[in-house]
Amino acid sequence: MNEIAEVLADAKSLTRKYRKLTGKPLGITGEVAEFSAAQILGLELAEARQSGYDAIRKENGKVTKIQIKGRCIPANAKPGQRLGSIQLDKECDTVLLVLMDEDLEVLSMYEAERPEIERALLAPGSKARNERGALAVSKFKAIGHEVWKRNRT
Repeated sequence: MNEIAEVLADAKSLTRKYRKLTGKPLGITGEVAEFSAAQILGLELAEARQSGYDAIRKENGKVTKIQIKGRCIPANAKPGQRLGSIQLDKECDTVLLVLMDEDLEVLSMYEAERPEIERALLAPGSKARNERGALAVSKFKAIGHEVWKRNRT
């Protein structure tokens, strides 16, 4: 795990440099979110390309399958940020949202249970929600609960 942490530290450095040069993200948000969530919350990452979930949590003999969504929220971000697609036809028990700053440092994490996710995605209205399974970050935070927050000292 230490070696992975070192590789991701290098990748974050490259991401900062790439963003400075191009104004665009490098596209490693998901991988950083998954690894960070596993490290911080003590999750076990699933095998690569596992359909539906990215990690599991084992508590009191119960296994919870968790889909992890990462979102970088730069300081100058416009409101209305959305998560990547949440596919209801895939196996998972909860969805974990990992919010990061522009340097891909974790700010906070929110978790929502599958029934709440399904209700939000299937509610009449938004094409992005209904057809693409894309929830707004604000909606996810409203239906989920904060499970971790970085101390700001």
